[in-house]
Amino acid sequence: MKKIITIGMTLVLVGMGFSAKSQTEMTKRQKVSYAIGVNVGGGMSRDGIELDYEQFVQGVRDAYAGTNKFTDEQMQEIFMQLQADLQAKQQAEQAKQREAVPGEIAKGAKFLEENKKNPGVKETASGLQYLVLQEGKGEHPTATSKVTVHYTGKLIDGTVFDSSVERGEPITFGLNQVIPGWTEGLQLMTPGSKYRLFIPYNLGYGENGAGGMIPGGATLIFDVELISFE
Repeated sequence: MKKIITIGMTLVLVGMGFSAKSQTEMTKRQKVSYAIGVNVGGGMSRDGIELDYEQFVQGVRDAYAGTNKFTDEQMQEIFMQLQADLQAKQQAEQAKQREAVPGEIAKGAKFLEENKKNPGVKETASGLQYLVLQEGKGEHPTATSKVTVHYTGKLIDGTVFDSSVERGEPITFGLNQVIPGWTEGLQLMTPGSKYRLFIPYNLGYGENGAGGMIPGGATLIFDVELISFE
């Protein structure tokens, strides 16, 4: 509960007199206030908390003045209800996502069935499909190797959900720390290789999905370049 109260009190700093100023015109205090406001406001927005801004600002003023329209018991009741409302909203969204999983799985299965007919696409016993874009040289990593790669991950509709290429920095990780489709697919490659991996949901993030951008049951496409391994 204290976190919610603190968040509410700091968010108001965004709109109290300097929103139209450029960064160079702001004082140090204003910059700090604005940065805190943006950070806190983003969190409240992601949590789905809707505010009456007039009452919000009044609450901040009253807090600084040492006054309050509500008793401690009433404040606790208000925040308990807020928490219950947010939990109910989250549960409804999760139920909606679960209902969509069978359709997502079926869509991915249809895509993979058609995809394996394309020239150059190969399929392993697990159902992983891959296309060699560029073949490298050397040894293959093992399931316990640490690899350094560049990659771009997409949904089958072309939506990019993650990309080390866009960030301009490769990533290093252990092959025993990632989704099964990566563990298997990277072992097919050698340094300098570029493969396109088509990963069915059961070799990806399963029925739960990941990160808000990968729905449950999603088939994934990764363009992967194996830079090195050890």
